[in-house]
Amino acid sequence: MEQAFEYNKTFNKKNFKDSPLQPGEYENCTFSNCDFSNNDFSGIKFIECVFSGSNLSLVKLTRTTFRDIRFSGCKMLGLVFDHCNDFGLSFSFDHCILKHSSFYRIKIKKTVFRNSQLQDADFTECDLTSSVFDRCDLLKAKFEKTIIEKADFTTSINYSIDLEINRHKKAKFSFSGIAGLLNKYDIEIDRAS
Repeated sequence: MEQAFEYNKTFNKKNFKDSPLQPGEYENCTFSNCDFSNNDFSGIKFIECVFSGSNLSLVKLTRTTFRDIRFSGCKMLGLVFDHCNDFGLSFSFDHCILKHSSFYRIKIKKTVFRNSQLQDADFTECDLTSSVFDRCDLLKAKFEKTIIEKADFTTSINYSIDLEINRHKKAKFSFSGIAGLLNKYDIEIDRAS
């Protein structure tokens, strides 16, 4: 199959459900209000691209390259980022729905998650050093043997992180989020005092 090479192109309101995105390389491209749900991005390279208002739910990411990618206002349910090509893997998320997505064992230092829903996301054995979770909902997100050193959770809610099984040196949390660090002890915290 012929490989596409697209540079500096804008794809607006495209429905890729019936005619999937062509394999190849996309550099400095913008995908605005597109529907990629259930597509196969296996082996596709995205470099310095922006996905805005798009649906990427259940997209297959086997050996997909994401380098300097910005996701904004995207629906991204059930994505398995740990299947991506890990060389140069870097992205940011703003106002995204990432429920049930997996970041298992990947190194994504300094990643910014802003105003995003990360319920049931799996960060097991992930390296999140110096990452920022700004106003994110982390209900039932899994942190196990995760490196969260210097990560900032001060404005996020609903996280439950066991500090005994995660590397957390200099991680930042808000006073109101302390309960999420003590869940395993089955204690009651009086918020009125």
